[in-house]
Amino acid sequence: MNEQEPERTPIWRTPAGRDRLIEWYERFLSKVDAPIDRQTVPTRFGPSHLLAIGSESTPPLLCLHGMRTGSSFLLSELTHLSTRFRLIAPDMPGQSICGPEIKLSLNDNSYADWLIDVIDELGLPTAHLLGVSWGAFVARLLASREPDRVATLSMLTPAGIANGSHLVGLAKMTIPWISYKLRPTEARLRSLLRPILTTWDADWAGAFACALADMRIDPRVPPIATDDELRNLHVPTLVIAGEDDISFPGRAVVDRVTGLIPQVETELLNGCRHCPPTTDAFRCWLASRLTRFILTTTESPASDAPTSRRSFVASPDPAPACSENPLRSTFGRQAFSRPQTAG
Repeated sequence: MNEQEPERTPIWRTPAGRDRLIEWYERFLSKVDAPIDRQTVPTRFGPSHLLAIGSESTPPLLCLHGMRTGSSFLLSELTHLSTRFRLIAPDMPGQSICGPEIKLSLNDNSYADWLIDVIDELGLPTAHLLGVSWGAFVARLLASREPDRVATLSMLTPAGIANGSHLVGLAKMTIPWISYKLRPTEARLRSLLRPILTTWDADWAGAFACALADMRIDPRVPPIATDDELRNLHVPTLVIAGEDDISFPGRAVVDRVTGLIPQVETELLNGCRHCPPTTDAFRCWLASRLTRFILTTTESPASDAPTSRRSFVASPDPAPACSENPLRSTFGRQAFSRPQTAG
């Protein structure tokens, strides 16, 4: 692919907006219940800020956040994983107030180049990758380009696998968006975010509202991986998708990866929209599921694993102690089905 000259521009609209975005970044950082290391590493696109939690003696897990958020937002949901892994979360270019102020192309290797620079500067010969939404697209790019540097690939509600209907998205989001822009109230914000949030969280909603007001709009959507790119993805892969995700529909995502990726495990979350639950029960389950996949994948080939369907109640739950499978008691009955193979 031809490399495109990146566009260097701040993602914030005004200096006051930049300050508000930083305040939200720091508010989510205060939620991380673990000692935090802050580092800046050089890359070909400029200095890159990252956060790290967990013991340096544990396996490194690189965590890539979704669009218009940041590493502190993601780590606030992943603290349970820090007992088993060294979580390293870089702020992605053009998608975080603490990331490099540059818009990288989605149609070449720019994002993979940036991430390999981060990994090299950290002195990591290999690493496990976890990507959420836009971050999953970036993680998959690197796994396709440098499979020997990626031990495992985990993707949560991933971009770049299957897209939802533009008409459905417009129908569900356009009128609430116009209404909220005309008069930004909490009721109108709830109406706007309802199609994408599985559970209501005041802080997440406030951060999204700030991003809508203070970040420049980047309307791009990561391109869909080709069939050949997925067939040649020879890295053990876990895909967790939301059945009610209007952006990247879970059933379409699961059907496509099970038919193409050689070594893949999948989870289809019933009732889950693009943003998964922000309950401690879900955080515990996610940490348990990722840990089991990462630590046992070499012993149990991923290609032999069935698709799992998880059902859960979207209302807030009391914080349980982490167990091997909190979904069994907290999120309701589990139903399992064999994956459908794409033709």
